[in-house]
Amino acid sequence: MRCKTLTAAAVALLMLTAGCSTLEKVVYRPDINQGNYLSPADVQKIHTGMTKQQVAYVLGTPMLHDPFGSDVWYYVFRQEPGHEGITQQTLTLTFNQGGELTNIDNKPKLSDQQ
Repeated sequence: MRCKTLTAAAVALLMLTAGCSTLEKVVYRPDINQGNYLSPADVQKIHTGMTKQQVAYVLGTPMLHDPFGSDVWYYVFRQEPGHEGITQQTLTLTFNQGGELTNIDNKPKLSDQQ
């Protein structure tokens, strides 16, 4: 009798833990988007030689500034779909002392396929 009880408990425990992996896909998880969403068309509008005001007009205010000055702007967009992996786009803009855009670093590259 005791063996049957232990076997039934083990089977019930196994069924409960095995059901968790299939139950996870049924549970709703909202998409979480954080930061500056930039379309590829907006990124193509900026070029070196633009002023900070012109860049801010096209892309909006940056998510982060360089903590040691205001010559580097970071536009970060992080997307976490409900049951998929996390993706992050980072656009780094570097300005010179005169306030002109000197370098554009786009990782991973925003393309028209998105």
